[in-house]
Amino acid sequence: MDSRTKAPVTDAQLAEIVRAACGAGERLVGHVELTDGTFNTAYRLRLASGGELVLKVAPPAGTALLRYEHDLLRTEAMVYELVGAAGGVPVPAVVATGFDQAVLDRDYLLVTALPGQPWPAVREELTEPVRRALRHQLGGLTARLHTIAGPEFGYPQPGAGLRADTWRAAFLAMVDAVLDDAVRYRVALPLPVPEIAALVRSAADVLDEVTTPRLVHFDLWEGNVFVALTEPGRPRVTGLIDPERAFWGDECADFVSLALFADIEADADFLAGYRAAGGRVEFTPALRRRLTLYRAYLDLVMVVEASPRGYVDDPTNLPRDRFCRARLAEELARLAESA
Repeated sequence: MDSRTKAPVTDAQLAEIVRAACGAGERLVGHVELTDGTFNTAYRLRLASGGELVLKVAPPAGTALLRYEHDLLRTEAMVYELVGAAGGVPVPAVVATGFDQAVLDRDYLLVTALPGQPWPAVREELTEPVRRALRHQLGGLTARLHTIAGPEFGYPQPGAGLRADTWRAAFLAMVDAVLDDAVRYRVALPLPVPEIAALVRSAADVLDEVTTPRLVHFDLWEGNVFVALTEPGRPRVTGLIDPERAFWGDECADFVSLALFADIEADADFLAGYRAAGGRVEFTPALRRRLTLYRAYLDLVMVVEASPRGYVDDPTNLPRDRFCRARLAEELARLAESA
């Protein structure tokens, strides 16, 4: 989908970014824009040495954003560096950052290209045993991701201003921020904003069970999972990408995007891999209530973001919008029943 947050980078600027990162001995010989994402402008860069890099460029200054979307590339770079240092989870390596805006007048992030392909690109080739093996691997990688703890709860980027000492305070601030965005961008929601805020608060006591801020990717749908099928009978997950939405919070919040159109409790292979790698999860009534809150939050974000990005009426967005609105209404109804 076309998004107002995207703005092209010239060939000369791409070449200068490569020179600044790799030195005069390297040069750009080709590039292709990566159009699957809906926020940053992204390119796959081919170098004279034969290597390939991926460049992500933030929206220009003054672009309409949701509150949490400020400085997202800085969060992505932080996550790659933390996960890379911890080991055990394949992610791109950070080659260079342009957060000082010395080369380009907006933030950019240059990383290594992962082997393999995004999961959806090979979905039709997957036999059931291969799919199950990949879900098991993904469970293990997610558990290792969740071993990384942070200093406080909420979004790490200072530009968002959404951090707190407790998970309840941070999550309520996150919800309030996206509800404020809905008002600012005049987005119609299933219920009035004050009612949604009240329903979320009515269930917020279950958030107090979370006392350690863990790394939450929050966008682990299969499009952000790279896989390789090069060895017969030995499929593997080759990397996780796009952690720009990451925050410090309840690691179980990741189960929402991991089962975006399904039920994580029914994903036996993923859960077996998660537990085998040390992940601890029991689907208690309190956890199910927390997951209801997290699904509602993600649906709010996905519904509201379409307005500033300018693709509310894009035909390719309509199915997603209908799904998110319907699920949001269901989650709010669940909260109302238990209030």
